[in-house]
Amino acid sequence: MQQRPVIMVVDDEAAHRLMLRAHLEDAGYSVLEAGDGQAALELVQSEPVDLVLMDLVMPRLGGHEALVRLKADSPHLPVLIMTAYGSIDSAVKALQAGAEDYLTKPLEMDEVLIKIRRQLDTARLARKVEAQAERLGERFDFSALIGDSPPMRRLKETLALVSPTQATVLITGESGTGKEVAAQIIHQHSPRSAGPLIKVNCAALPESLLESELFGHEKGAFTGATNRREGRLAAANGGTLFLDEVAEMTPSTQAKLLRALQEGEYSPVGSDRTFHSDVRVIAATNRDLAQAVSGGEFREDLYYRLNVVNLRMPALRERGEDILLLAEHFLIKFNRDNQRELKGFSPEARGQLLAYSWPGNVRELINAVERAVILASGPRLEAEDLPLGLTALAPAEEEALRAGMTIRQAEHLLISKTLEATGGNRTRAAELLGITRKTLQNKIKEYGLPPA
Repeated sequence: MQQRPVIMVVDDEAAHRLMLRAHLEDAGYSVLEAGDGQAALELVQSEPVDLVLMDLVMPRLGGHEALVRLKADSPHLPVLIMTAYGSIDSAVKALQAGAEDYLTKPLEMDEVLIKIRRQLDTARLARKVEAQAERLGERFDFSALIGDSPPMRRLKETLALVSPTQATVLITGESGTGKEVAAQIIHQHSPRSAGPLIKVNCAALPESLLESELFGHEKGAFTGATNRREGRLAAANGGTLFLDEVAEMTPSTQAKLLRALQEGEYSPVGSDRTFHSDVRVIAATNRDLAQAVSGGEFREDLYYRLNVVNLRMPALRERGEDILLLAEHFLIKFNRDNQRELKGFSPEARGQLLAYSWPGNVRELINAVERAVILASGPRLEAEDLPLGLTALAPAEEEALRAGMTIRQAEHLLISKTLEATGGNRTRAAELLGITRKTLQNKIKEYGLPPA
């Protein structure tokens, strides 16, 4: 049976604590109570606590002082501050001191439950990043492939099976999905891990130089060849040769590569001598190689030689549940790299991250989070810090917005898309939209949207 999250309610008003206990227990939480900040500090030392819900104004030790001490001892423990409507300045100071969010009295319980769930989810995601790397690291180091969605689990299972073999691997997928990372993991866990991993970007080299780069050349083989030079195939001997964007190879280079794969031998440009190679080849492409074969752009025999094992890297839009996990991971990284202490993503930012289609995949997410960390001016990342456009909708919907969609129409569309993405789960949809469930219910009635 799954253990219920423990919420500690810190408030000097017993009646208020009792009211919160009733609502929180009804929502499935276990509740601890403390009458002031000092009691809270003592209780958290003896009892497991997943989140603290704390008033600011209390006798003996107030909420702000208790917050500072709590965060010093337990920096990852989420704290939500409760404050009177006229004390927003105090709430802002609490955010700067490390609180994750604040709530204004009188409390609206829908909002309280949404913010509690959000912070518990964020804490869970952060733990998942660490636990996943530690768990998989017992046999395989998959720490560079963050994610626990079904597509990523299947990918890691395939990597674990393929890596210890000598099989040639073809990695396919859109740009920015991590094909080079997968190649590094295969080499790292292969029998050739002690040997070199040599990388060649076939799209980055002119046609006239790619063959020389791969197979080497003799002195005088072409204009500018003033010395004999070994190629990447020789450099990778005993290890792994990673051919990125392999679909960009010319027909003549394809023929020489096929010979190297079939016979284990090759000739440098301008030489009639034969050299032997002992390499494992991993190829990658963002193109449909089968279609390139049909169009006569790629050799069929080479395609089958490379495609012994096909490893498809899923696009980020296929990994919805990994997006926040990845975003939190990159936030931690760029906080450290830039000496920042941002406390996470606002509800609006989280909703935008989930709604966006990510055409540039993980690479685009990395760039978005890094930019946001550098430019953010508040204690956490807001939607306006992210370079993702207004609604991150599909191209046809974006075109409709540019053509003059009203605010009401845009709101209708955003709510519809969010409900669709959450399978009609109104609580989850309200959380992503940054509104209360009651407000969402009113909007659903207003726009005549179908019930869940």
